[in-house]
Amino acid sequence: MNKIWIITKRELKSFFDSLMAYVMIVLFLGFSGFFTWLFGNDVFMVNQASLQSFFGIAFWSLFFFIPAVTMGLLADERKSGTIELLVTKPVSDWQIVAGKFFAAFLLICITLALTLPYYFSVAGIGKIDHGAVWMGYIGLLFMSACYISIGMFASSITGNQIVAFLISLFIGIFFQLVFQMLSGTSLGWFGAFMNYLSIGNHFESMARGVGDSKDIIYFLSIIILGLTGTELALSKRNLFN
Repeated sequence: MNKIWIITKRELKSFFDSLMAYVMIVLFLGFSGFFTWLFGNDVFMVNQASLQSFFGIAFWSLFFFIPAVTMGLLADERKSGTIELLVTKPVSDWQIVAGKFFAAFLLICITLALTLPYYFSVAGIGKIDHGAVWMGYIGLLFMSACYISIGMFASSITGNQIVAFLISLFIGIFFQLVFQMLSGTSLGWFGAFMNYLSIGNHFESMARGVGDSKDIIYFLSIIILGLTGTELALSKRNLFN
């Protein structure tokens, strides 16, 4: 666990050293703040103490921002050759994958923590469903973890950051949009299966304050699948080096 934490700290520091963290945080806060308070279906437009408008914009903002964060986690190291140096150290492939995953996840946690003033502001102007708000934040964290694992897998199979970004988006668009569209146009077991695969349906359930074990199992399954695929891609590459 100590080795994982060392890798996590190193990667988190590299985010801030390269300005990636600052750029993401500023852009995310700018987008979410604008659409939560000033434009469209904002807090004042819905005329109720709710953060549903924030969760709606965060749902899409993180979908695009996370691939940008993860695209260089392994692709950049493969291109520069530093991944060979890393794998020669007394750490396992899984520890490398877990360390990088937790670094990206902590960056998302920091970013979302900076939006808590939205919650306190809305709570100050009306009666808010605190349970729904916290479940919404938990839903965002689970969704982010899923896309981090997908982004890491994309980054592990190519040495080009742009390609990794596009692969991550391509895979993510199925969970974000395609499965939901197919569930609305399909009947029977296939429609139900597509509905279950849609990440939006599970997130919306949590954002309403509903804590269901099937949502937790769904998110954990994608996270484990993505990280396992990343480890396999990394170990397979090591066999040929």
